[in-house]
Amino acid sequence: MKSIAAKLKLFFAALAAILILIVILQNMEAVETRLLFVSMTMPRAVLLAATFLIGFAVGVMTSTWIIRKRERKSAPPQKQPPPKQDSP
Repeated sequence: MKSIAAKLKLFFAALAAILILIVILQNMEAVETRLLFVSMTMPRAVLLAATFLIGFAVGVMTSTWIIRKRERKSAPPQKQPPPKQDSP
């Protein structure tokens, strides 16, 4: 038998899928989008999805950058071995 947590996860995943489907179906009308010198016509749902994906990617890159910066700051500095001296 599935645990309660697994059932809740499945329920919320199904709920999210239904809500996403509703948003897509309600936003199928075409909109004109201008970006600098380019003008495009696309369904509003595509524009919303593209905006979401761009924001998600920027968030992932920013959090990765912050985490790496913290790791470098908290890591002890590595000691370099002394340079070898050539003997004559």
